[in-house]
Amino acid sequence: MRDPEPLNQNTAIAPEDASLHLGPEALEAGLEAILQSPEDEGVLELLVRRPAENQREILEEGFLDLEVGLVGDNWKTKGSSKTADGSSHPGMQLNIMNSRVIALVAQNKERWALAGDQLFLDLDLSEENLPPGTRLSLGSATLEITEVPHNGCKKFVARFGLEAMKFVNSDRGKGLHLRGLNARVVQSGVIRVGDVAKKLSAGS
Repeated sequence: MRDPEPLNQNTAIAPEDASLHLGPEALEAGLEAILQSPEDEGVLELLVRRPAENQREILEEGFLDLEVGLVGDNWKTKGSSKTADGSSHPGMQLNIMNSRVIALVAQNKERWALAGDQLFLDLDLSEENLPPGTRLSLGSATLEITEVPHNGCKKFVARFGLEAMKFVNSDRGKGLHLRGLNARVVQSGVIRVGDVAKKLSAGS
């Protein structure tokens, strides 16, 4: 397996500035741009690896593996509270977030990685457009959207504010998957920032 070099190694998460947290009016005003996200093909705008808890590495290139997800990421070793034995959840190998949503709540791109997701795509992630089982080709890899919910949590509140969590976790926000989606790797391959994610038919 390839293990590409990160642009920023072992970047720890800095203390948050609450002055950057948006209120409900500003968040709602940004929804129009989010709703214009492309439905069938969208660009990978940021690729993030998490070598350890509260650490981020910004990559230009990564390798998606069937067994470990994004090579060098801590998904496999961190485990999950959603499995009976605490092992990693197979339906949560990859976390995907809409780049327009993170641009809104984070306010500048240097703060995107705080979300904790690995892939940031300019793509409509809504339930209607990408239901569980839908596959995406990205670089030489293929991903499959899983049914495991991806919701805002206390870390999301600390980094982007309570109103941002209410925004993504509202009924509409959940339908649009504003907080993002979970996915798994179904075909290993290399992915790079700038690659286009293409929606495939389920199981293709």
